[in-house]
Amino acid sequence: MAGTAQPIVKRLATGSIAVAFGVMALKLAAWHVTGSVALLSDALESTVNVIAALIAYFAVSYAQKPADAEHPFGHSKAEYFSAVIEGVLIVVAALLIAHEAFAALFAPVLPEAPALGLGINMVAAAINGMWAFLLIRAGREHRSPALVADGRHLFTDVVTSLGVFAGLLAALATGYAILDPLLAIGVACNILWEGWKVIASSVDGLMDRAAAPADESAIRAAIAGNAGGSVDVHDLKTRQAGRMTFVDFHMVVPAEMTVAASHDICDRMEEAIRAAIPGARVTIHVEPEGVRAHGARVTID
Repeated sequence: MAGTAQPIVKRLATGSIAVAFGVMALKLAAWHVTGSVALLSDALESTVNVIAALIAYFAVSYAQKPADAEHPFGHSKAEYFSAVIEGVLIVVAALLIAHEAFAALFAPVLPEAPALGLGINMVAAAINGMWAFLLIRAGREHRSPALVADGRHLFTDVVTSLGVFAGLLAALATGYAILDPLLAIGVACNILWEGWKVIASSVDGLMDRAAAPADESAIRAAIAGNAGGSVDVHDLKTRQAGRMTFVDFHMVVPAEMTVAASHDICDRMEEAIRAAIPGARVTIHVEPEGVRAHGARVTID
């Protein structure tokens, strides 16, 4: 599964570039026909989306390089760097929107050709929404932080578009042009919060965060169900690095057991763990019975 995931992830990253350029063109057209500062803010965020999509593509491509002498554990962490940059770009987009909106507070104007502009913008939002859903779902399925971050980035763009739509409708309905920049500022605050969440999540991945609770439970179950012949399993540690999950633990065997027999148990457990967590890298330290054990145990029957 890990091997088939790589071309899928790269194709989606490539598709994101085309989608980002297409959506940006639509939003710039919407701003051009209306002159709305809120639509300009939305278009500015889309320019950031283009940069983010390019960064995600290069990060995904680099992360798929095989392990080498300088990087014996592979390059999968590169996706976290991409995700951090995505978060920073989201924050930059929020600041650009806030800047444009604040300036417009002092000279608000009602948009021209609002129906056409809003229609174009909603088409762009629909495209972004569908692509964001696809990226987040595929990113979680194939354990790609870069795709998930790109999807969340696009989702903030959808929120921006919906906020802009509501603000322009309110401005047109009431005649208060100031509602346009005011809502743009509100949208910028929401985007800023989303950017912070993307950054925090990605930095956590760079800090060798343990595998997700569901994955760790699956690992424990795989060990417990295939540890027959061993005496004890303890000191289980896991860490997540992009699509890679690293598993490390100690296994105690009877002192008289042969190396070949203990190796068979290790093989059995490794296969079970990889079946539960595709692409897992497993390291097992074998100890003879009588050596003092440290760390939490994995219950085996």
